[in-house]
Amino acid sequence: MTHSLARLPVSSVLAACILVWTSASAFSANWNAVVLAEIRKMPHGGGYAVTSEAGRRFRESVSTKGSRLVVDANTAKPSYCSSATYLLLLEVLNEAARTGALKLDASATDALIPRPLADGHGVWGRWNANGPGAAMLFHELGAGENFTSLAAAKPGDFLKIFWNDAVGKQERGHLVVYLGFDEREDGQWIRFWSSNKPDGYGEKAVHSSKIAQMLFSRLTNPSAFSKAAQLPKVEPYLSRLLEVESSFREACAKVDATDLPEASSPSTTP
Repeated sequence: MTHSLARLPVSSVLAACILVWTSASAFSANWNAVVLAEIRKMPHGGGYAVTSEAGRRFRESVSTKGSRLVVDANTAKPSYCSSATYLLLLEVLNEAARTGALKLDASATDALIPRPLADGHGVWGRWNANGPGAAMLFHELGAGENFTSLAAAKPGDFLKIFWNDAVGKQERGHLVVYLGFDEREDGQWIRFWSSNKPDGYGEKAVHSSKIAQMLFSRLTNPSAFSKAAQLPKVEPYLSRLLEVESSFREACAKVDATDLPEASSPSTTP
């Protein structure tokens, strides 16, 4: 048994999603489909690295022209998971602006530019943080919904994978875009797009037994990013996670995950 669209490549998943684009309003409402469409335009490969050089190239890949974001993901090589998914998010926001679903002024655009910010500081510092960084950004802005149920997930959802049960100082995580899952002879495999070790930009699949926790974030209201400059300078919970330990339950509560697990549940992995 296979999850809907799970075994199809991104191009086929996109083709299926296009069937529901019957009008401009339908197109603007189906942001998962837009995420998948923008993945098709992203580079392939380029290597994976979490280094100062990778950070510099990432920051150089984004600029502004008036109130418009200019993104060149090919400049951001090598890349890493949060940089790759953030560039993808910016391209989705560009598409939202193009279709009239988002109006950015110069202050909002400037707030979206990645800078060398500490975890929890600004827009990029939230996205790049340990714990529920992307989910927190969506929650604070009102840009989408957060949840933990794999059964509720759809291709095109952003996904924070926790490789261990730690949230905070000891966590090991990966920020990706969910593409579906396969049921194979040896069990369930989760498919996703991101910058992955060792190749960089591209798709990957891992056995679900390797995943401790999953926190999904679905973009539903890109117009909320017009308020990017109005965010508090620092989100205090995220800003502390490099130094302290939290828990998956606390992380879910902080971002109003709609299916908050019971305190006794050690994992949401099926």
